[in-house]
Amino acid sequence: MKTTFLFFSAWLCGGALFAQKPKLPVHKDVPYVQDYSVKYYFHENATPRKVYTDLNGVTKVSAQAGLYQPYAGQLLYPGTLEKDGSYRPIADKKIANLALYQQQFVMIDDKSVLSDAWAGKLFLKHSLPNAYLLAGGKDFGFLISDGKQIEYLTKDAPSTKESLSEVLDLKYDSATGNFLILTPTGVYRFSEKDKKAQKIYTGTDLTCFEVLASKIVVGTKNGYLELDKTGKTLTPIQQKLPGTELTCITAIGNQLWFGSTEGAFIKKPDGKFSYYASERWIPSNKVVHIAAGDEGSVVILTDKGVGKIIFTPMTLEEKARFYEKQVRTRHIRNGFNGTLGHMKNGNLSTGRLQDSDNDGLWTSMYLGGQIFRYAATKDPQALQNCRESLDAMERLYTINGVPGFPSRSFERRGYKYDDQPWRRTDDPEWDWKSTTSSDEVIGHIFAFGAMAELIDDKDLKSRSISLIDTLMSHVIKNDMYLIDWDGKPTLWGKWNPAYVNGFPINVGDRKLNSSNIVAMLQTAYHFTKKEKYKVKAFELMTKHGYYENLMRPMKIIGQAPDNADDWSKKLSGDWNHSDDEMYYMGYWGLYRYAFNDTLKTNFKKAIVDHWQFERPEKDGLWNILTAITGIQDFDLEESVWYLQEYPLDMIDWTVKNSHRKDIELLPPNFIEQTTKEVLPPDELGIIRHNNSRFILDRNGRGSSEMSAGDIWLLPYWAGRYLGVISPATSKTAVKK
Repeated sequence: MKTTFLFFSAWLCGGALFAQKPKLPVHKDVPYVQDYSVKYYFHENATPRKVYTDLNGVTKVSAQAGLYQPYAGQLLYPGTLEKDGSYRPIADKKIANLALYQQQFVMIDDKSVLSDAWAGKLFLKHSLPNAYLLAGGKDFGFLISDGKQIEYLTKDAPSTKESLSEVLDLKYDSATGNFLILTPTGVYRFSEKDKKAQKIYTGTDLTCFEVLASKIVVGTKNGYLELDKTGKTLTPIQQKLPGTELTCITAIGNQLWFGSTEGAFIKKPDGKFSYYASERWIPSNKVVHIAAGDEGSVVILTDKGVGKIIFTPMTLEEKARFYEKQVRTRHIRNGFNGTLGHMKNGNLSTGRLQDSDNDGLWTSMYLGGQIFRYAATKDPQALQNCRESLDAMERLYTINGVPGFPSRSFERRGYKYDDQPWRRTDDPEWDWKSTTSSDEVIGHIFAFGAMAELIDDKDLKSRSISLIDTLMSHVIKNDMYLIDWDGKPTLWGKWNPAYVNGFPINVGDRKLNSSNIVAMLQTAYHFTKKEKYKVKAFELMTKHGYYENLMRPMKIIGQAPDNADDWSKKLSGDWNHSDDEMYYMGYWGLYRYAFNDTLKTNFKKAIVDHWQFERPEKDGLWNILTAITGIQDFDLEESVWYLQEYPLDMIDWTVKNSHRKDIELLPPNFIEQTTKEVLPPDELGIIRHNNSRFILDRNGRGSSEMSAGDIWLLPYWAGRYLGVISPATSKTAVKK
């Protein structure tokens, strides 16, 4: 009885809306530190040893075959490492390695330690023809090694030698005036005064080390430990790392960088790590050496080349401009927002724009972002982008000859007409793609509704309303089904009660389809005022239980019971993240165009209940769209974190995280949450919002570049329109 009264009241109240917007928290868009990589690859197989950048900003790489220097290279367009022939007099020398002394390059060959700096006066002959390790001490004294012996060189005294097997590295400790020597089984101290090596620490499987002002950090094949300057152990072995087989450790500023066989990482003040692995950041995960680069950058040498990590101040608004250019120059196909696919190892010039089953959805989401952009800024370019995307969306309805039916996509004939979903048009130039799904439809209604409400262009407004009416008339006319070219419902385009209520109450499709269709009918009524849409919505909510379905708490959603049909079991094996995307595309119309305030209040409860389940993913889009309900705590900080941490490089590289010891893995579960805390976007594979952000590994192989249009620009511009993200302001960059 209470439910009946609620809906009777709702019917009478019509489309009443809240009079005032609630005040929401706002992120002030000040500059933060954005990191990105420029990569340089070796032409041939090399055995690299060190990379350094001198006080002039010149970077050189030493390898077994000599010296190399980086050539060309910029973000997304890698450069190469070329043989260094810049100084002809040393071209015939067998340069074995490189070091940095007083921020100047020092080299070692089979006969001497030498440099082009200091007017070339540094030239110390040695007696280890296979020497390749060197470290500079006080007053141009150098300790060198061939891995079996060490030799100390000065300009004023004869050299001294000592046998010491398996020398891995040499360092100078300016705080004590001693050299330190690393072997696989120990750390030795070498005094410039006594000229003797003394073992101060004994261990096993040692691989690398770094000398700090007050301690020594020693890497092993299974973590690292810290020693004081006498060799006393300060900490037990530290193994909760992104990679435990360490290959180098370097102090840069106040940060400690680690190289490993699984990439590079730095320890942050909160104890967590920033992880630089995969070809998004470095040519190979097998790190050889790390050093400070020019202008605050860090250079990471791997067995395949160098990754230069650049840190630059950037606002979210500046990042948006970068992504806007990415979309417009590489991701627009026939007006659709698409993927650049079929690439060879991240080479953008080898890619080609590809169609998708979800061309309409990805374009709807991009279009939504551009609508919000225009609403927030009145930028004429945003309006032009809206117009081009609407042209493509509109043609989805006219190209197929089925009244009111939206195609999945369209393309010129011959491109993929042998593929089953592709159908021929009367125009010999074009084909269209059939079998359109519900996620396409909800995306369309979201974008058309936002355009009808927020765009002040009469033509675009009227066309978007017409498309809403066209699509929803088709659905109502066909008994709440999406009917394809063959007169049959598509696999997913089903909102009929017999289908929806055929699922057990805990199967997500029952709740989802009810939520989506009510949102779509509300949107259609809001803009057309045609009673058939309101009548149908209330019929579904009261007579067929769609209100109860959509209000059902998310905690009830799970796997179908044992006595359920096979289809229900198949659709409820685990949490479906495409469903999350569909829910949120529908929430715009469900909440914003609710028939009355009572429904609006209750729909808000359903949205917030869903959002509570999504919070661990820290997805910027879900958080920001939840802000339409007016709740104060919608995880704005996590949304900004998502936007700031998203990589500028959106190529689908192969990414691996499952090996990491610094993350806490969870047992398998229905919602597919693999770790206690979600990793930053720049450490994960590139995915759209219809995938779990807890996917740790992705085998992308650099075969495609995803569009920022739906992934990043939609949440950012939604935030700008809703006023929870401010325009850019000029202040000091916040540290990453």
